[in-house]
Order: sequence, then C-alpha cells, then structure tokens
Amino acid sequence: MQVRVLCFGGLKEWLGASAATIELREGATVADLLAQLGEGRARDRLLGIAVSVNSEYSTATRMLKDGDEVGLLPPVSGGSESDLDFSVLSTPGLVAFTGLTLQPIDSKRTIEAIKRGEDGAVVVFDGIVRNNSRGRKTLHLDYEAYREMAEKQMRELATEARTRFGVRHVTVIHRLGRLMVGETSVLIVVASAHRAPAFDASRWLIDTLKKTVPIWKKETFEDGAVWAHGEPFPEGMALAPPEAAHGV
Repeated sequence: MQVRVLCFGGLKEWLGASAATIELREGATVADLLAQLGEGRARDRLLGIAVSVNSEYSTATRMLKDGDEVGLLPPVSGGSESDLDFSVLSTPGLVAFTGLTLQPIDSKRTIEAIKRGEDGAVVVFDGIVRNNSRGRKTLHLDYEAYREMAEKQMRELATEARTRFGVRHVTVIHRLGRLMVGETSVLIVVASAHRAPAFDASRWLIDTLKKTVPIWKKETFEDGAVWAHGEPFPEGMALAPPEAAHGV
C-alpha cells in the first residue's frame, strides 16, 4: 500500500522534500513508517516529533491504510491561497473567529469590531516580530502551517476556551508567509463580561496554541537562517523514537 508523507519545518530538509509517497506493507503502523523513514538518515531528527494521520494527531500504534496522509510534525512554533474574511467580525452574535491569514493583521480594527455592549473586558495578546533573537539581529520571519490541521485545531481551541472559561467571544488569528520586524504574527482577543476569565482564557489560548497548533517559523538573521526550535509537545502527544516504538 502507499501513504503520502508530509514534512514541515526543518524536517523537510531531513526528508529531502516537503512531501513523498511511501510504499508500506499491508497492516503497517505509524511506528513501522517511522522506522522505514529513519533508515539511512539521522534518526535523532525524529525525537520529540508528533505524527498526524489525515489531519488528526496519532499514536505510534495506529494501523495505516492505503491513501492515508501522514504528517511529520516537529515541535511547533509558532497550499491554499484562500484567506480570512475579516468583515464577518461585525456579525451580531459571533462567538468565535479563527484562522490563518496571508494579510497583515490590523489589530486595532479587529479589536474594535469585536467589542459589544455586554462586554466588561477585552483582553488582547498581540504577538509581534522583534528585531533580535538569542543575541542575533533578526531580518524577518517566515511562517508555514499544516493549514487544514492548524485551522481545525484553532477552531477547537476557541470552542474549548469559551466553554472552559465562560467568555463571550474568542478570536485567534495567525499570520503566514514572510513577516518583517514590528508586524503582528498572532492576535488573540477575548471578550467577556468580567476581566478574570478573559485574562485566564487569553493566557491558556496562547500557551496551548504554541504547543499544539502545527505552525512553524524560520528565522532569518544577518548571518544566516534557522528553523526555530518549538516548545515540546504536551505529554503523551510526541511519539517515541522508532526503536522505542518497536520495544527495542
């Protein structure tokens, strides 16, 4: 059988391509695929990664089927040319707005469009590109995503935040493509009748997004470029290396 493997971030260089079709025996698992991919390559590049099957996080023991799409996901950091329709932010009764955009994010206009008369607090996290990282001068950042999966994860985060913290509205927008210093990379806006749940929801959203939503960034400095090391996946999400997955 054949499965399609997608690689993101620095794993593209490891595989030698962003996508490849791999031949596997019938009944092969995710662990079998990783073992086959690791042959003849530096297997330590698979340490700490997560794997998705058909846009859902998966375990090493999952059995694969012909035609499955398998994503190899390095710790996250924060195709389609479609983009967000920001005009819907003014829709009465809108409780969540999430997505990825190639457009510059206008934080001020977005915040003003979200406010409603019943809100006593609007908490904003505006993540911007700074001009340095680890002592090196930053020229620009490039963000990429496993778009279908990232959009689904962001919708689910917004829904969970509203339920968990009891807030009225959640907006989560992440920029893709090339960003210059001073531009907004991620905007989170939480509107609520009271400030405490709005603050709590905002913090939970950015912390969880940075660990689970498949978005990666490449940092370009005056003296070179590197894919940023992401935060470790939450416990139980990252897979063991191929040897451990086989019990060796």
